[in-house]
Amino acid sequence: MLLQTGIVGRIDEYVRTQLLPNSIEFATDLAAFVITLAVVYVVGKAVAVPVVRRVLEARGIDRTIVQPGMKVVRAAVLFVALAVAMAVAGFGSLLASFATVAAALTLAIGFAAQDLIGNVVAGVFLISDPKVKIGDWIEWNGKSGVIEDISFRVSRVRTFDNELITVPNSEIANTALTNPVAKDKLRVTFTFGVGYDDDLDHAKAVIVEEAEKHDGILDDPAPSVRVTELADSYVGLQSRIWIDEPSRADFVKTRSEYVQAVKERCDAEEIEMPYPYRELTGSVEMTNGPERAAAADD
Repeated sequence: MLLQTGIVGRIDEYVRTQLLPNSIEFATDLAAFVITLAVVYVVGKAVAVPVVRRVLEARGIDRTIVQPGMKVVRAAVLFVALAVAMAVAGFGSLLASFATVAAALTLAIGFAAQDLIGNVVAGVFLISDPKVKIGDWIEWNGKSGVIEDISFRVSRVRTFDNELITVPNSEIANTALTNPVAKDKLRVTFTFGVGYDDDLDHAKAVIVEEAEKHDGILDDPAPSVRVTELADSYVGLQSRIWIDEPSRADFVKTRSEYVQAVKERCDAEEIEMPYPYRELTGSVEMTNGPERAAAADD
């Protein structure tokens, strides 16, 4: 009995003098950590994000850089909030241990996620490239669309069929990328086919005149026409026109209106536009089998 009473007394003393105070202290520190983290993050995000956004926009920074920049600011605010919360809660030793574990984890993740890191690096190059911006019409690997967002890992492109494609940044950065609207002018070509018996100079004059009439086609550089093809049924006349401040919509609309105007003018001027001629090749073999020969004899 005395032994049991002694053990119970020691346990009770340990709980009262060490375990309970330590538990209360830990709970207090944990509460201070959570409260500090929440307050610093909410306040920091509410202050830093709008301020940085206004500064970037005031300096005329393109939104291609502003959007990823806001993500970096939010991540930085979270990191600062974690550091302040750990310092306030007295988790300094835990912070040091956390930094060591994070470094080891980063190394391990780096080996396991090389493609992801490649996409992040490619994203940095895309964001810093002034010739690739949100809202641009781009073409790559047989695909085309308008850039809606460039993040550090992927880019989102809206196709002209209204589909949203999520593209890894490395795919765009490591291929030949066409940006038809990177410059302030875009040259558009179209080949018209006219008959061999038609007056080519007359046909060329008609094509140029219709280009000069269209408000969306520039006078400088001037429209031009070249003979580019002698096909089986027509002579190919390639028209070269220029569009100012082009977009995908302007490109399609202007080309469609121009081609239709030339076709209607050629019909009015009795300039022939022959159908493409395709020669069919091959052979047909006719045979009379034994059965057909017998039927013929009957």
